[in-house]
Amino acid sequence: MPYDRDAAWKLLCDWTENANLRKHALAVEASMRAHGRRLGADENAFGIVGLLHDFDYEKNPTAETHVYAGARVLREQGWPEAWVRAIEGHADYTGVPRDTDMARCLFAVDELTGFLTAATLVRPDKAIANVPVESVLKRMKDKAFARSVNREDIRRGAEEIGMELAAHIAFVRDAMASIASELGLAGAT
Repeated sequence: MPYDRDAAWKLLCDWTENANLRKHALAVEASMRAHGRRLGADENAFGIVGLLHDFDYEKNPTAETHVYAGARVLREQGWPEAWVRAIEGHADYTGVPRDTDMARCLFAVDELTGFLTAATLVRPDKAIANVPVESVLKRMKDKAFARSVNREDIRRGAEEIGMELAAHIAFVRDAMASIASELGLAGAT
């Protein structure tokens, strides 16, 4: 079996019917690819990990099953162990350390992509490319806005990869803007 983007997309789609969960996976993939380029790492590997990180979530939405079920499937199918460990590490409750750039970047972008999506959808133009970093930082202080997004994970993620929070927000926003049409965030039509 080839462990490439096509295989990852098929696995994601086999397990995930929800369009918004698929868009989240695409947002994380784009952000991970950008980090791979930034680090001079394997952009494709980073992207695939981003695409697969939540593939099991729709069928396993609890802390008792999410990530564990997916990791088991990935290992059974022979996906690279470093990729599986990075995916396991994106959930603190697994106890798997984020000891690689790939794992740290995945943790750093996961919650932030969701928050950026929410920040875009409340804008009149609904265009992620136009979301000001200052607006995102202000919204992070509003506990009622996108309340399911863990702000501390966003802050800690930027810290773990050694980027200032504002710079990381801009970096991920720009990565997501590169595929804005696929994410439904290219702007009101």
